[in-house]
Amino acid sequence: MAMPSREFLWTVFTRIDKDRSGYISADELQVALSNGSWSPFNPETVRLMIGMFDRHNRGGINFEDFGALWKYVTEWQRCFRSFDRDNSGNIDKQELHTALQSFGYRLSDPLVTTLVRKFDRHGFGTILFDDFIQCCVVLHTLTAAFRQYDTDQDGVITIHYEQFLNMVFNLKI
Repeated sequence: MAMPSREFLWTVFTRIDKDRSGYISADELQVALSNGSWSPFNPETVRLMIGMFDRHNRGGINFEDFGALWKYVTEWQRCFRSFDRDNSGNIDKQELHTALQSFGYRLSDPLVTTLVRKFDRHGFGTILFDDFIQCCVVLHTLTAAFRQYDTDQDGVITIHYEQFLNMVFNLKI
């Protein structure tokens, strides 16, 4: 899938940038994003994505950052649809397990159940598109932090309580 033209992205960017600041805030982005359902996009996922693409730490993204964010969301959308086997617009436990396995995670059924419970904002036993992004980004971030201490790559670490707190509180999630 080709990247949309710069002109198209500029048109979208200016539509989202309601206050004409030249930056898109998390609030502006949340209004613009769609879940494919009638529910608003998860504000936590929006905050997470703004943080990932806000290279200037201004609490918003400029036009250049927006192009990267657009590509990122489009790739996640394609990924989500490929695992939403029944085309329900959400990911159930089995679909999530399949997705995570394809990403290289070897997680137990009880842990996948916990992930569904954690990222299912509506209590349906399924995860919507925005929550799927958040689940995957949080899992990736936690795994990367764990791997810093797992120097022998055996899946086991021994750390002190303060090291654990330092690790968790320094994460951008």
